[in-house]
Amino acid sequence: MRLRHRRPGRPRGKRKGHNPSVASIYRALAEHAKREAFPEAVDAAHADVAALQSGELPGPHTATAEAAR
Repeated sequence: MRLRHRRPGRPRGKRKGHNPSVASIYRALAEHAKREAFPEAVDAAHADVAALQSGELPGPHTATAEAAR
């Protein structure tokens, strides 16, 4: 008996072509409710990500960098 091999680049764990699971629907509804309830937090998070990507803010410190001091 030969096991079926997945082709590289094919989605895994997705329900492609099927209805979404109940858990994924609740997860999406909860995320939407959070965005509606806290729009200022969403805007702040977007600003933080933009600042990190542009290099305005320093990245996270690692234990090796602090040990070298």
